[in-house]
Amino acid sequence: MRPFLSTSSLLPQQTLDVATRPEENVNTALPTGMPRHEPFFREAGAGPGVVCIHSNASNSGQWRALMERLAPKFHVLAPDSYDSGKGPHWPSDRVIYLREEAALIEPVVRRAGSSLAFVGHSYGAAVALIAALANPDRVRALALYEPTLFALLDAETPAPNEADGIRNTVAGAGAALDAGNHDAAAERFIDYWMGAGAWKQTPEPRKPPIAASVTNVRRWAHALFTEPTPLKAFRSLNVPVLYMVGKRSPPSARGVARLLTTALPQVELVEFEDLGHMGPVTHPDTVNQVIGEFLERHQTCRC
Repeated sequence: MRPFLSTSSLLPQQTLDVATRPEENVNTALPTGMPRHEPFFREAGAGPGVVCIHSNASNSGQWRALMERLAPKFHVLAPDSYDSGKGPHWPSDRVIYLREEAALIEPVVRRAGSSLAFVGHSYGAAVALIAALANPDRVRALALYEPTLFALLDAETPAPNEADGIRNTVAGAGAALDAGNHDAAAERFIDYWMGAGAWKQTPEPRKPPIAASVTNVRRWAHALFTEPTPLKAFRSLNVPVLYMVGKRSPPSARGVARLLTTALPQVELVEFEDLGHMGPVTHPDTVNQVIGEFLERHQTCRC
C-alpha cells in the first residue's frame, strides 16, 4: 500500500513498563486542588526522545510495534492516558480538558529529554499538539494521525458542520450509557470511526476493555469540543509536522485536517488511500513505516 504524499513545505533495548514552559494561553497545569497523578508508561531504546500518545478506547500497547521499530535509534516512551491500560483514574466521566491530559504526561515528556518528537493518534494527537505548544523550545518534530480537535470546526462555523457526525455519535453513545447498555454505546462509537458493523466483527475477548473505556466518551468529547486554543496558535509550531490522514476517514477528522494543515508552518501531508481513522491500529506496519522514515529525517535538535 503506497500513501499519496503532498508536501506544502520542505521540510535496542527490550520494551520496559515504567510507572513518571508553557506558551501564552496554553495552560498544562492541573487545576488547584486536584492531585497530581503518576503516569504509567512503556519505554524502549536510546537516542533522541520520542513520546507516543495513543487514541481513545486504546492504551500505550497500541505503539508496541512502532517502539520496536524505533528502539535501535530512539528513546521511545508511550504513556497510558487516564482510565486506559494502567493509567490512573480520572474522577469524572464527563469533564476533562486537554491541558489536564497533557499535564499527566509531563514527567514522560521531561524523561524524553531536551529535544523530543511527539507521535499521536486521534485524541492522542490532539494531546500531542497541546503538549507541543506547552514545550515550544523542546519539540523537534510531530507525527500526527488525524488529531480530533473538533473545537476548531465549531470555531470556524457553528453547527451544523463537519463535526456533526461525531457530535451525534457521542449523544447516542451517552444515551445508551444512561440506559445501562455499554455494548450499544461501544458499538455506536466504534462503528462511527471504523464503519458500520465494525463492533460486531470485533473479537469477543477484546470487547470488554473497549466497552469499559467508552464509558468516558462524553469526557473525551468535552475535551475536544471545548478546547480553547485558537487555530492561529498552531502557527507558532514552526517545526516539521507529519500530518497523516486516511482517505476513508469520516468528515470530522478530515475537516480538522483541512484547518490544521493550513495553519502548521512546516507540514507534510500524507494521505493513505485505503485507510480510515483507525489506520495506526488496523494497518500499523503501513503507518509505522511512514512515521519511522519521517523521524529518521528529523533526528537532530532544532536549536
